[in-house]
This record gives sequence, structure tokens and C-alpha cells, in this order.
Amino acid sequence: MQNLTDQEMKWVRKVWISYWYIIGVQFVAQLFSYLFLPYDAQAVEFYFYVLLYPTLKMSLTVSLGWVVNKAMKKYSFHTLLIAGTILAILIIKLNTDIRIISALFLLPIFVSVIFYRIRLTLFSAILQLVGFLFVYITDESYRNHLSNFDVVAIPCFLGLCTLLASIIMIRGRELQEALRHTMTAKQELMIQYAVIRKQAKMDSLTNLYNQASFYEHFDIAMAYGGDRSSSFFLALIDIDNFKTINDTYGHLVGDVVLARVAKVIKETITPNDIAARYGGEEFALLLFETNFDKALKLVETIRATVFSLQHEEMAGTSVTISIGITSYEPAMSKEALFERADINLYKAKRTGKNKIVT
Repeated sequence: MQNLTDQEMKWVRKVWISYWYIIGVQFVAQLFSYLFLPYDAQAVEFYFYVLLYPTLKMSLTVSLGWVVNKAMKKYSFHTLLIAGTILAILIIKLNTDIRIISALFLLPIFVSVIFYRIRLTLFSAILQLVGFLFVYITDESYRNHLSNFDVVAIPCFLGLCTLLASIIMIRGRELQEALRHTMTAKQELMIQYAVIRKQAKMDSLTNLYNQASFYEHFDIAMAYGGDRSSSFFLALIDIDNFKTINDTYGHLVGDVVLARVAKVIKETITPNDIAARYGGEEFALLLFETNFDKALKLVETIRATVFSLQHEEMAGTSVTISIGITSYEPAMSKEALFERADINLYKAKRTGKNKIVT
């Protein structure tokens, strides 16, 4: 037997609770009939043999079933259906004069449909046929109220309802499978969309943000600084003599150098910072939640680390970078901030390169 899922266990509990509701409805219906409708029974006979004793047997059936259910959870379905069958038999034997009462044998079949297991429904159907034969053989009153047609029609009706329940479950499984395929396709589309969106925002060579994405974050940073009067830092980084590298060693080597410099930048900045390939051999950084000394130390770490790298593709030589950095000040425009950082970068390039100008 396979273990039940949490969802199935939840529905098992609901069905057990519904059995208690059925017992309660049966109790109230019998009492109402005795008090307000013509009823051929004395008070003692009614209250003991019709009301209390059958209700006690039903309650005991459900209680014992619940205990077995708790003790042997892998048989929860079967315990549930057996208890439902016994409950239906007890109610039918109590109301044999009601012609339609035999329809209660459908109760366990309907319960089995909830769990979408055809074998469980077939097991339930067999239980109901056995239950019907048991009541028919052991209860003369029930037998007397059935015609020959009823004796044939009731098993046939149970069989047809079982067939219909099976068809409903098969169709339900088809719909469930179709829904699963639809959800899988939707998830795949969402993943593809996320990948495409990321690719549209990222530079494929360096795996940093591209220029368009940088400007989006730049606008957010300006709003952040303006709303909170908080400072952040803009750093522009340029690889020195990059044209010479391309001309001497080729563009493929130039791409390798770009990727390695980007890797150093990415590994040095904090998760709060933004790094982008601004264009060609130039990079732009937005540094948040830091002060001037820490921001300067971070870009110095980038500069020193890049300088320490030796590139086999360039006969073991290293490359250098120049950096211009500036801080945002309240009421400063985006253009003014970028221009100040660009001027600092230009000074670094003109005064010897491989340095930082603030």
C-alpha cells in the first residue's frame, strides 16, 4: 500500500467528520418523524430500538474505524470505505420501509471518487454488493419491501454508478495531465522569458550589466539619493592602452582581458553594488551603503588586483586600469555626477594611468 499524501489525509479526515454528520442527521430525522409524523411504535421501543441503540452502533462503527485509521494509516482508504459501508447497512436496516433507502449503498462509492483511485472504487463497489446481499439475506423486512425488479435493479444500478465514477476519474486524470502539461509549458516559457530578459540586461562577454541596464540603475540611484539625502559613489574604470592590446595580440585576447577585469570587479564589489560594462573597455560602478574611505579602498583593491594578474596570452605581462570616482551630493543632477566622474577618469589617464583620481 502506498502512503497517503498530506492532501489525501486532509480529505480522509473530512470524510470521517461527514460520517458523524450523517449519524446526527439520521438521529434528528428519526426523532422528528416520531414526534411530528404518524409513527407506529411505542415510546420505549422507539427510543431504545430505533433511536439510541442504532445510533450507538453507528457511533461505535465510526469510532472503531477512526482508531484503526490512526493506527494503520496505510489502510486509511479501506477502513474509511468499510466503515461507510457498515454505516449504510445500519441505516438501511433501520429504514427498510423507505424504498429509496438502498441508494445509501452509493455513499462509499462516492467517497472513493474523491481520491481518484479506480481500484479503490472497484473495492468499494464490491463492498456494496456484499452489503446488499447481506441485508437482503439477513433482514426479512428489507426483503419484503423489495420487488423482484428491485433485486435485479439495485446491483445493476450500483454497477452503473461504479462505471460512471470510473469514467469521471479517467476524465479527471486526463484533465489533470493536460493541466500539468500546460503548467509545465507555462513554467518553461517563464524561464525562457527570464533568461531572455536577463540576456537583454547583461553584457554577454563580461556577464556584467550592459549600458542600458546601468542607466536604469543609475536613475534608481539618483532617486534613492534624492529621497534620502544619502550619498553613493560613481566610479568609471578604463583599461589602459586597450587599443594597443587589440592591435598587438588580437581582439580575442582583448576579449579575454575584458572578461578577466570584469571578473575581478564582480568578485570585489558587494552584493549591494552595481557593476556594468559601459562601453568598449570601460566599466561603471555604483557603490551604495558605504563611505568615502571604504569606496576608495574597494576601487583600489580592483586596481591592484588587475595589475597583479599576468596574462599568458600576452607573454605573461599585466594590464593596468585607470579609475575616476566621485560621490553624489544632494541636488546634483545625473549629468553633473557622471561628468565629474568622467573628468576624474580623464585626469587619471593623462597623469600616468594605473591610478585613481577622486
